[in-house]
Amino acid sequence: MKKVLFVATVTRHINAFHIPYLKWFKEQGYEVHVASNGNEKIEYCDKHFNLPFARFPLKVNNIKTYKELKKIINDNNYEIIHCHTPVGGVLTRLAARKARKNGTKVIYTAHGFHFYKGAPLLNWIIYYPIEKILSRYTDCLITINKEDYELAKKKFKKAERIEHVYGVGVDSKKFGKIILNDIEKEKLRKSIGIDKDNYIIIYVAELSDRKNQEMLIRAIELLEDNKRKKVKVLLVGKDSKNGKYHKLVNKLVLEKNILFLGYRNDINKLMQIANLAVSTSKQEGLPVNIIEAMFMQLPIIATDCRGNRDLINKCVEINNYKQLEEEIVSAMDTKYQTLKYEVDAYKIENVMKKVEQIYKETIRYE
Repeated sequence: MKKVLFVATVTRHINAFHIPYLKWFKEQGYEVHVASNGNEKIEYCDKHFNLPFARFPLKVNNIKTYKELKKIINDNNYEIIHCHTPVGGVLTRLAARKARKNGTKVIYTAHGFHFYKGAPLLNWIIYYPIEKILSRYTDCLITINKEDYELAKKKFKKAERIEHVYGVGVDSKKFGKIILNDIEKEKLRKSIGIDKDNYIIIYVAELSDRKNQEMLIRAIELLEDNKRKKVKVLLVGKDSKNGKYHKLVNKLVLEKNILFLGYRNDINKLMQIANLAVSTSKQEGLPVNIIEAMFMQLPIIATDCRGNRDLINKCVEINNYKQLEEEIVSAMDTKYQTLKYEVDAYKIENVMKKVEQIYKETIRYE
């Protein structure tokens, strides 16, 4: 039986973004394997290798992971390997060098290079040379935003092929359709402590330095009292800051305004009670949270960073708290223009068509 291997640093990345692709390979008659860190159940996966990936490529732990991954690849004679996340991409392409000589095809999706316009110099020193060297061991490099695609085409010419795909795809059956009636919306509001006359801002993202929720918190602090009293901010996502943002909210006495909802699986419902979507991220690949808000036709304010710029024409300067506060006020006063977003390109079925084409052409699928 033909075999395919998907690799990512953490299992939740596979579960969040790649299950439709695992399913597609199963339907094509493949035995599907996954290598990642985490023992969560993975649909359409025949064999899962739980490997101790570390997020930083130079960690000693990754030496052990590399050796285990190399053995897995050499023992299984995969027809195709699709790797994701920076460390997953590095270790897989190194481990698959022998396999490629024997016909295995290796695809790497860059969900946002760590080096980009405005990135710290250290990122360029560490990550850029690694990606440049490893491009020669890549049968297809997939990028998901314009900046990365243009850089890859110019600098990573050793890669056999470079493609631009519109992200990982969003389920249009889940987003873009009204599924809550007024009674259900009111019930959801009450469940998280929101009144009907509140102005609801939603930011869906892991609490982290990269996602930069502090910028939004600081902007809310700048609102005039009469505006702030109306605002409820929903911060939806796992806390990777060990309560740092909670402490900041308490320090600024914004507990009534900023609600930490943690991880949720009802984002489509929460967006239906929201008035505005915000992203204050410092860097992005192609942000799913913004695309989902576009599907829901929400007004959006986003920072001027790679990835966000692909989706939103007018962006605010990173960490310009006052500018963000002014844009929020404009939105609250209904001066903020809501565009009818064109979302067809980001539908999962359309993104999958492009990726399936890449699979077939990479392995010369008949």
